[in-house]
Amino acid sequence: MINIRPVSDLRNKYPEIEKTVLKDNEEVYLTKNGYGTMVIMSIQKYEKLMTEAEYNQYIENALDEAEKEAETTEVRYTHEEVFGEMRKMIKKEK
Repeated sequence: MINIRPVSDLRNKYPEIEKTVLKDNEEVYLTKNGYGTMVIMSIQKYEKLMTEAEYNQYIENALDEAEKEAETTEVRYTHEEVFGEMRKMIKKEK
């Protein structure tokens, strides 16, 4: 369930917010005058979120690069060829 609290709770009920964020591993959404202003989360959750965002940006860049290359060549691969190569690469990493 989404945990929404007024920003004043940050000062007045910090231990409760800290428990929610650190022990319950949930985000706390803060509001000011009825509007959302901030989200509080643990450092671990933030780092995971940033890592996922960086990975997603990497994938997006790779897709953009592939799209540009596809515009300059007529070479096309089947999904069997692509996934076969990926499987080979994964096995080498292990």
